[in-house]
Amino acid sequence: MARIAGVNIPTNKRVTIGLRYIYGIGPTKADEICRQLAIPEAKRVNQLSDEEVLRIRELIDKDYRVEGDLRREVAMNIKRLMDLGCYRGLRHRRGLPVRGQRTHTNARTRKGKAVPIAGKKKVTK
Repeated sequence: MARIAGVNIPTNKRVTIGLRYIYGIGPTKADEICRQLAIPEAKRVNQLSDEEVLRIRELIDKDYRVEGDLRREVAMNIKRLMDLGCYRGLRHRRGLPVRGQRTHTNARTRKGKAVPIAGKKKVTK
């Protein structure tokens, strides 16, 4: 099992798919890394030589911000917005959608499970 940027990459997947397990590397960056290092598209992670794994590791360390550093940067950006007290920061603080989505209905992902209002009964006719 290859270990790159502190993440165990699944051995039986193609290299471009396996690299996506690293936080901060998506489809485009994974393809870009493989192109830069001339790794064939069909090659699997378990077929990589130790030298190729080392080259991937060095390229990611040198050119990309991934895992802990990226998570810390995102958290600091959100904290900065909250400290400023701007609209987006207030939305983060209250756990509501930040990017203009409606909240009258939906928004359950951000708001959490619907809480029933005590004492309110359904009217039957």
